[in-house]
Amino acid sequence: MRFANDDASKRLYTEFLSRHERCNFQQSVEWAQVKSNWKNEIILAEAPDGTITGGMSVLIRRMPLFGNLMYCPRGPICRPDDAVSLRQLTEGAQLLAWKYNAMALRMEPDVSSDDGAFRRIMKCLGWQIRAGSGAGDMVQPRHVFRLDIRDRSEEELMAGFGRKLRYNIRLAQRRGVEIRRGGREDLAVFHALLVETARRDGFLARPLEYLRRMWDALGPEHMELLLACYEGRPIAGAIPVYYGNKTWYVFGASGNDHRDLMPNYLLQWEIIRTAAARGCAIYDMRGVLERADVSNGLYLFKSRFGGVLTEFIGEVTMPYKPMTYRLYRTAERAYMAARDRYTTWRRRRKESGAEPPLTQPRPLPWHVPGGDADAPASA
Repeated sequence: MRFANDDASKRLYTEFLSRHERCNFQQSVEWAQVKSNWKNEIILAEAPDGTITGGMSVLIRRMPLFGNLMYCPRGPICRPDDAVSLRQLTEGAQLLAWKYNAMALRMEPDVSSDDGAFRRIMKCLGWQIRAGSGAGDMVQPRHVFRLDIRDRSEEELMAGFGRKLRYNIRLAQRRGVEIRRGGREDLAVFHALLVETARRDGFLARPLEYLRRMWDALGPEHMELLLACYEGRPIAGAIPVYYGNKTWYVFGASGNDHRDLMPNYLLQWEIIRTAAARGCAIYDMRGVLERADVSNGLYLFKSRFGGVLTEFIGEVTMPYKPMTYRLYRTAERAYMAARDRYTTWRRRRKESGAEPPLTQPRPLPWHVPGGDADAPASA
């Protein structure tokens, strides 16, 4: 086990991450640059010959009143049945906990809920596994839709969609909706759509500066900005991220006008076409809100593309200061409950015809910002 403390080691880690079947952009060196208000450490597990067999990009941040918290989004990166690598990464995390006097390490691995081998190994190593009680109970979504696009032509991909979905894509094309690729200067246009979507659907929009940090770290190699335009005016947009063998639908937004033109369906088709052309194996449409059933509109929208609902194992935690971390989690849950009540109140005001307020609650200073790439992608 060692740490990637220099540029050469980070390049080796990036190569390992990019080739690994469990690659996730939130474990990349670039994503740590986006989360610039967190410190970053990278732990490497190695075979006897020095070959990298596993890795974890860990973010560290001080939470006022509680101390340092370590967070590993969608890590670790290794085979889920590789007990040797998982032990090395656990030992590395322990060293980081001593270094930063951390209260806990939290992560939500890219591991399915039915992976018994991973569950047994992690419990033997002292990790605690919690399924979570809802979409808002964890930082990353527990349920995502994933579409297998490997070695499939555009014709095969389109044939896998439902009839209504194909109709909506062609409807947008017939009515003159065009997809334009934007640059950093167009992020303000997309952000205006995102704020409009947030007000309509009742979620908190990331600030424009966050999107610009993402572009500076990931774009244009790994990040794109797609704008659906009608008569020359953007009416919807999407931000996909391409990394390794996957593409992720990170942000989506649409204005209140011309939604009947189905621009979001055309945007999704463009992302899927691009991901397939880049040789990606998986298109991850990310989370569905609240519960995994067809009563949820976001679930219904994403399910139409033929993806498979993937349920992850949940939150995996190593509490180094159990009492402190327990108090922190209590405070965090109280904040999230208040946020959910606020969101419900806004939706009820909207349904009753009252104008929703323009202000939104600010995260408390000790709260782990939900959604490293967490804004709901609106249909």
